Amino acid sequence: MKYLILLFFVVRGFYCSAQNQKHNPNDQLRSLNWDIIGSVQFELTEKNQLFPIFSESIKRFENKEFDLKGYLIPIKSGQKQQKFLLATLPINQCYFCGQNGVPVMIMIEMNNAVSFTDKPIHVKGILKLEHKDASYAPPISIKNAVVVI
Repeated sequence: MKYLILLFFVVRGFYCSAQNQKHNPNDQLRSLNWDIIGSVQFELTEKNQLFPIFSESIKRFENKEFDLKGYLIPIKSGQKQQKFLLATLPINQCYFCGQNGVPVMIMIEMNNAVSFTDKPIHVKGILKLEHKDASYAPPISIKNAVVVI
């Protein structure tokens, strides 16, 4: 019984230390294209709607080919992903724990499904901007995307 209690505390200690690990700042992806995506501001209306305010720098890419390197964040379970979020931080870094905040993310819709990976992927496709309430869908997406090798 003593060993069982000791084992419980050892496992709990490892679990707690894993939860308190610092994030690796080297995982954060930065690029001019991510800066353009990050230039979008949001306005909260009196009706609790969140509308995007697109900068001129992003508007000039609307409906044009745009490429981006980021981390695949699945929105459905499965090894193959055709529609997913792309982020500047990997999924294993806690977005909601207060250390890194919520990273910039956009919706990606691939022509063909890709296998899930925890490594950055490079995609290109047509940049679309949604002028709707961002509470229900990402305001920025890349459609008809393909993987850039």
